[in-house]
Amino acid sequence: MIDTPVFGRHQPPSHTIIHLSDPHFVAGGARHSGGADSDGNLAHTLATIRRVDRHPSAIVVTGDLTDFGEPDAYRRVRAAIEPVAAELGCPIVWVAGNHDERPALRAELLDEPASEEPITGVWDLDGLRLIALDSSVPGWHHGDIDAAQRDWLAGVLAEPAPHGTLLALHHPPLPAHVPLFDILELQHQDELADVIRGTDVRGILAGHLHYSCSGMFAGVPVSVASSTCYTMNLGRPAAEVNGMDAAQAFQLVHVRPDVITHTVVPVTEAPTGDYFSEAWVRRMAALSPEGRLEAFSRKPPSAPA
Repeated sequence: MIDTPVFGRHQPPSHTIIHLSDPHFVAGGARHSGGADSDGNLAHTLATIRRVDRHPSAIVVTGDLTDFGEPDAYRRVRAAIEPVAAELGCPIVWVAGNHDERPALRAELLDEPASEEPITGVWDLDGLRLIALDSSVPGWHHGDIDAAQRDWLAGVLAEPAPHGTLLALHHPPLPAHVPLFDILELQHQDELADVIRGTDVRGILAGHLHYSCSGMFAGVPVSVASSTCYTMNLGRPAAEVNGMDAAQAFQLVHVRPDVITHTVVPVTEAPTGDYFSEAWVRRMAALSPEGRLEAFSRKPPSAPA
């Protein structure tokens, strides 16, 4: 890969986060109950990740790592993602979701004693702070960030980070397009907003919904990644939306001093053009800004009417 040239007003990002969600692994490599191949679909996702960015700052997996919280399922998802993270030279941030079980997640992914304590953490990614929150509620599928976790978060956010902070949690603090999902929404959102508002939090990464969407919470952009396992067929009336084994995706989070972008990357095999290439980029880089506009921006003369 060539170094990214600067053709516009923005410099290359200071940080790139790979954001994926909801792999829903099952013990023994069994397929998901809805029919999706959890292992195979994640393998295709990871192959795409290895192509799109060779030097990410972190891989963040926002929950529902397994479907039933089975120890073997955690071992399998770890065995799938850890080699890719090692190859790319970046940490993995494991986030707990409503389908996860804290004791098994701790034991199998974090090499810690099994415990029902919330699974949280703070990563310093060369000045970008990433905080993992645990919105899972043992024994339930809805989400919550309880008072103790909110107090802990407030203490961490009391000191700003050089590049600001990203939060990662499973249940997004957003309304869902699918009405039934709001039964399982994140509770105590007003209290969480009071902690976040006015801090250096620049973005919130979430999952849970199995489709990509975005919104605002406490003045902060929220970006929800789709699932690597199965997604939701949104081409139906909202009350009739159900899962489908298609349109899997992940997101590239590009952090710059003045803006953070979230790019949805589809995981698919499809006929693809070959006009643009590294050689084409090198040719553009060799031109002046005016020359690039002449070569790529100017429209051909219109034919006479």
